[in-house]
Amino acid sequence: MKSTRVRVIVAVAAAGVALTACSPTQAGAAAVVGGDRISSNELDGNVREFEAALAKANVSVADLKFPGSLPQVVLFQLATAKQYTKVAESKGVTVTDAEIDQVIAATGGQAQHEQQMLQQAVAPSQSRDFTRAKLLMTKLMAKYGGGSDQAALQRGQEQAIKDLASVKITWNPRYGQINAQPSQEQPNIFLDNGRFGAGPAAAPQQ
Repeated sequence: MKSTRVRVIVAVAAAGVALTACSPTQAGAAAVVGGDRISSNELDGNVREFEAALAKANVSVADLKFPGSLPQVVLFQLATAKQYTKVAESKGVTVTDAEIDQVIAATGGQAQHEQQMLQQAVAPSQSRDFTRAKLLMTKLMAKYGGGSDQAALQRGQEQAIKDLASVKITWNPRYGQINAQPSQEQPNIFLDNGRFGAGPAAAPQQ
């Protein structure tokens, strides 16, 4: 697997993510997406699975040049995938298992697909859900834009971003403060608060 930068599925500022800390009733939550919790245990399990998959592929985290520490980027992908799914499905957009299978086949099959997902900070067990989320959002943008070509997707993106703002993500501050204005000088997803070491700086790619 070649080294690559993580392809974050939505820009932080564009997603309209909430910047508040978790309330006492959400203890143990790494993030809350529209009322649904991603527990710290769930995140830890995904990080361990991801690390094991990297070791099997003989790839180091440093090779991937993620824009933040491993827990941060894994959490971000889990949360934004859940956000995409909730928003698109609330607008009547659906994706079939057959459509997901087509994407997997187009990337060379399940094993190759999972390798590509590792480059995006997605553990193997989450690869189908992550692919579903991306397909859902692509369909939503096509629906708003009136087509599936690049120009239509760009037209639909503006409305889709507004929809994303309706499903807030509340991040546990132990993972850092969300970077609402990523730049070349500060490309990381979270502004590190010192609890986790930030990974090698790398600009998120779409």
